[in-house]
Amino acid sequence: MEEQLSPIMAKITEILLFLQNWLQTNVLTWRTAAQWLCALGALLLSLAVWRVVRPRLERWRYAHVHNPLGRGALYVLIQTGGLILFIMLAQIAAGGFELLDYRPWVLDALSQLTVAGIAIRLLALTMPNKGLARSTATVVWVFVGLHMLGLLTPFTNFLQNLSFSLGDTKFTALGALKGLILAVIFLQAAVMLSRFAVGRIGNMRDVSPSVQVLLGKTVKVILFTVAILMAMSSVGIDLTSLAIFSSALGVGIGFGLQTIISNYVAGIILLMDRSIKPGDTIEVGGVFGVVSGVYGRFSSVKTRDGKEYLIPNEHFVTNEVINWTYSDTNIRLKIPVGIAYESDVNKALRLMEEAPKGMKRILTSPEPRAMLIEFGDSSVNLELRAWIADTNDGVTNIKSDVLLRIWNLFHENGVVFPFPQRDVLLKPGSALAVTVDRGGPSEPADAPPEPPANPEE
Repeated sequence: MEEQLSPIMAKITEILLFLQNWLQTNVLTWRTAAQWLCALGALLLSLAVWRVVRPRLERWRYAHVHNPLGRGALYVLIQTGGLILFIMLAQIAAGGFELLDYRPWVLDALSQLTVAGIAIRLLALTMPNKGLARSTATVVWVFVGLHMLGLLTPFTNFLQNLSFSLGDTKFTALGALKGLILAVIFLQAAVMLSRFAVGRIGNMRDVSPSVQVLLGKTVKVILFTVAILMAMSSVGIDLTSLAIFSSALGVGIGFGLQTIISNYVAGIILLMDRSIKPGDTIEVGGVFGVVSGVYGRFSSVKTRDGKEYLIPNEHFVTNEVINWTYSDTNIRLKIPVGIAYESDVNKALRLMEEAPKGMKRILTSPEPRAMLIEFGDSSVNLELRAWIADTNDGVTNIKSDVLLRIWNLFHENGVVFPFPQRDVLLKPGSALAVTVDRGGPSEPADAPPEPPANPEE
C-alpha cells in the first residue's frame, strides 16, 4: 500500500513546492498588492454604480421596449452589465500600471476571468436546470482560474498520473474528468435540441397528434443515444468491445421483458396507424371512456366516473376494440320503449319523435325516428333512434333525458306502459280451486257451506 501511495505523495509535495515558489515570486510583492487593491476598488465601484443603474434600466425596458429582440438584448445587458463595467474599470487601472512599465498580470487575469464569467452566465441562461448550470459554471471557473494563474499544467499532469485499469482499457483521472464534463455537455445539448425539435414538430399543423408524439419520442431517443455514445467514446471506451456484450444483453432483455417490449411495439403501431388516438371515445374490456393519452407502454382512458384506466397497448392490438369516433364523431343511439297493446301505436311513435326536439345534444340531421320493432309477450316494443356528436360528454345521461321526456308525454296523452300479463286456459273437465288468504285458516272459495250439525237449528 505504501509503495502505491509514495508516487502520489511525491507528486503532491512537488505541487506544494511549486505553489510556494509561485506565491513568493508573483503574489507577495507590493506591486501585486497594489493591483489587488485596484481590482477591489474597481469591483466595489462597479457594484455601487450598477445598483443604481440596473433598476432604472429594467423599468425603461418594460415601459418602452416592445420588440422581442430588443427586450432580449437588454435582458442580457442587465444580467452582465456589472461585469462589463468591472472589466472597463480594471483595464483603466491596468493602463496606469503599463505607463509605469510594469505588466499588470493580476488585472489582466481578473479581466479574462470576468469575460469567462460573462460567457458562463450567458450559457447558464440557456440551461433550464439551475443546479446543472451552477455546477458547470463552477467547473469552468476553476479551469479558467488555473489557466490564468499558470497552475493548469501542473494540475493536469497530476491528474494524468492518476490511472487505473479495467481489463485491457486504461483510464486516467484526467480522462475520466474530461469524459464527465463532455457527458454533461452532450446530454444538455441533447435536452435542448430535443425540446427545440419537439416544439417544431408540435407546430406542424399537417401532422396528426399521434404522429407528432411518435416523431418527438424518436428524436429524443436518437439524440440521447448519440450523446451517451459520444460521451463513452470521449472517455476512451472502445465501443466495438461492447458489441458482443450488448447482443447477449439484448437477447436476455428480450426474453425477460417480452411483455414490456411488446407493449412498446404496440404503442408505436398505435401511433403510426392512428387506430387509437387522444380524444377518441372507445370501449375495450368493459371500459368505456375517452382516450386522454397514448404513451410508450400504455394508453390512458378516462371514464365518466373520473377514473383513469392505464391499459397496456398490447390489449389494443390483440383484443377487440370499439372506437366510437374512429372515422366519424356522429353516433346513433337506440332507445327501446314498450307500450301496452290497448295503446295507440301511431300516437306513441309520434310522441317519441317529438320528445328529443329542442335538446342541444340531439342532432337534427339526420332527424330522430321512432320505429315499431316487434310484438312482445306483454308489450308492443318500439325504438327511438337519434344521433349525437359528443360521446365524450356521456351516453347514459342523454338517454335518461330522452326517456324522461317520453315518460311525461305518454302520461299526458294517455299512452299506457305495459305490465306482465299471462292467459290461463282450462281444459274441459278440469276444476280450479281458488284459495283466498286473509290471515286466517285457508278454505276453498267455491266450496258449498257446511250444513249445520242439527237440521232443526
